[in-house]
Amino acid sequence: MKAKTHSKALNKFLAFIGVSALALVLAMGLTGCSGDSSSDSSSGGNDAYADLEPVTLILADSTAADSAGNLLGQEIANQANEITGGKLTIDYHGTGELGGDTDLIRQEQSNDIQMVICQPAPMVSFVPDMAVFDLPMAFSTYNADQIETVLNGDNEFTQGLQASFEEAGLHNLGFLQNGTFRETTSNKALNTIEDFSALQIRTMENSNHMAFWQAIGAEPTPLAWAEVYFALQNGTVDAQENAIDTCAGSSLQEVQDYLAMTNHILYANNISINKEAWDSLDPAYQEALTQAINQAIEVMKPKMLEMQDQQLQTLTDGGMEVIEYDQSFFDGILANEQVQALYSDISGQTDGLSDTLVAELQKTNES
Repeated sequence: MKAKTHSKALNKFLAFIGVSALALVLAMGLTGCSGDSSSDSSSGGNDAYADLEPVTLILADSTAADSAGNLLGQEIANQANEITGGKLTIDYHGTGELGGDTDLIRQEQSNDIQMVICQPAPMVSFVPDMAVFDLPMAFSTYNADQIETVLNGDNEFTQGLQASFEEAGLHNLGFLQNGTFRETTSNKALNTIEDFSALQIRTMENSNHMAFWQAIGAEPTPLAWAEVYFALQNGTVDAQENAIDTCAGSSLQEVQDYLAMTNHILYANNISINKEAWDSLDPAYQEALTQAINQAIEVMKPKMLEMQDQQLQTLTDGGMEVIEYDQSFFDGILANEQVQALYSDISGQTDGLSDTLVAELQKTNES
């Protein structure tokens, strides 16, 4: 009898162990599932988008491969996909695949494409208040953080600019910049303001840009970018102005001797969307797109500086001499009567929004 009693007890014990083990396995499985759910939520595949229909937005630009604008477009697409778990797709087309800046903005207005990345100048024809970025040296004495506060913050300037975008059937989504500028290359040393006198300089076909160079005594000549290298090589023009990545990408160190850090126009890329497309997005998608753009901008900021350092090295390794200026150079240009007249003219073009921009920039020195 004792043996039978011991056998029954052993069977009960083994049965208990089996049930306990099964319970433990099930608990671990549930914990694993819970962990996966948390991971999905953190990567964007969460309930916020579960009941929403998938949406695809076409984003395009005409920037060069591996330029700041091109990398920004790729990053926005990646961020939107990650945040929404693939529910919001940004179908990105870069390097002019869908057209040049002007054509892209027209397509954006008609909602054939939904989003565009471009520098401010091409947008002026559609959003006249973007001429505020034509103010010569308006940003030259401010750092990247100060400029960021004004361009991407909630203030009187951005509110006024948004109203202008909406009049054009567009919606402003922000700017990528990191305190870098359009600079000047030349075959002549430009050490003082007087050295710009009679300088034959290629510019964009922008009346405000041309008026600035005329104000300081230079002779601006608008040329298509494809013609610039050869015009510099054969002496048709002495100089040109552009962002450093463009200068290095076009190998201007082969045909120019000097890089003058004139900081005359902020190097920025604007992101916009068709207003009807924006308004039709579910608020959750609007928030996700805004977050994707903000995160993409943060990713790109250090890359812009890294790229500039590398490209500057390319130019100097090719023999270009860099000319730096102190504050008196910028003060002297801004005190020029013709430059001041240009500021007044741009104020008229933008119904005073350029004055608001300057005031908002000045506020950043007070905080």
